[in-house]
Amino acid sequence: MIETGSRFWSALCDSEKRPFAVELDSPAGPDVTKFMAGARELQAHGAEMITVADCPMGRVRVDAGIMACKLRRELGMESLPHMSCRDRNWIAVQSLLFGFVAEGIENMLLVTGDPVPPEYREEAHGVYHFNSRELLRRVRELGLPLRLFAALNVNARNFEVELRRACEKEENGAVGFLTQPVMGSQALENLELARFSLSGRILGGILPIVSEKNALFLRQNVHGVAVDDATVARYVGADREQAEAIAVELCAGYVKAMRPMVDGYYLMTPFGRTALDCRIMDSVRSGQCSVTSDQ
Repeated sequence: MIETGSRFWSALCDSEKRPFAVELDSPAGPDVTKFMAGARELQAHGAEMITVADCPMGRVRVDAGIMACKLRRELGMESLPHMSCRDRNWIAVQSLLFGFVAEGIENMLLVTGDPVPPEYREEAHGVYHFNSRELLRRVRELGLPLRLFAALNVNARNFEVELRRACEKEENGAVGFLTQPVMGSQALENLELARFSLSGRILGGILPIVSEKNALFLRQNVHGVAVDDATVARYVGADREQAEAIAVELCAGYVKAMRPMVDGYYLMTPFGRTALDCRIMDSVRSGQCSVTSDQ
């Protein structure tokens, strides 16, 4: 990895700043109009980087790296495409990385990736020739001008094992971590432990919950997301406007609670609702962070 002129990285290394990287899912088809409109909205509200997941939950979307290149060319935005171990062998990985570097991409998030969902398994099979730690090592050894990030699950049941793996990721080239959503005191305790154990930059995960149904789905179906009963209860009976207000309040509170332990924030966009992300960023930057981590 070599140092470049990344404004995002400079902000991440500035102890007075906490830049926002916002995850925006790429489209499920070739029409990218909504995606680009959302990216422009986020950019206008001060998002310093857009992150793009690599076919999350194993469902087909426009390639994350291609969308990252489009963001850079058309909006001048820094981006962080994800790359999983699920779909590509080492030849395909190298080919894509060379192309990304040629397009000016400076940052990559390398993850093991979700498995192929059951409905696709007759026609598609996961590759998984390596896990994220080995992928990090292999990419580092290529000597490309890429800043490599990795994932950190602060909601892991056995966080000691998760933290040990994170240390191995650092040894293999990771310079920073994006965490799973921080919700509740246990996640904050694990985040604090990670802060003292890891030398890389940490972006604390923020996931706005938009309804009671959404909260229950996340708790039951999404690996690495912990939603407690008290949080679910806050959404019972809430309409869309009320639920979004609750989401802004809760997210701003967790931002305040995790601030001493992170270098930036990783904000996820539920159902493409970029306007909600903008409300959260505006709330944080205006200092309206009144909720504590116990709520």
